Amino acid sequence: MLQIVLHSPIGEICVVVSRWFGGIKLGTGGLVRAYQESVRNNLATLPLRLCPCDMKLHVVIAYTYLNGLHRLLSAHEAHIEAENYQSEVSVLLRLPSEHMSIFIESVTSLSNGTAKCTPMPKAP
Repeated sequence: MLQIVLHSPIGEICVVVSRWFGGIKLGTGGLVRAYQESVRNNLATLPLRLCPCDMKLHVVIAYTYLNGLHRLLSAHEAHIEAENYQSEVSVLLRLPSEHMSIFIESVTSLSNGTAKCTPMPKAP
């Protein structure tokens, strides 16, 4: 099973095969082939998508707009990594790169152009 997964073009995957029948009719070799075939069949019909590259975004925003910023997070798959509360709120976010531009537009619109959004280098 592991060899089938390792030689497939798919990453970040876990495969579990459950054996429902306790007999020995297949023998050792037949059992190995059955498990491998099960993995092959499932990988062939598996819906695939590329994992998006996450980017970091530094946002400086007034307290007035902080609740609105928090409401935008889930819609853009963004997650807070750090917050710093001074005269304004400084928030470090991680979000998929394909959401970056629309998220920045949403934050700019939310804050009437007062928020400062600075994309950071790609996250590891």
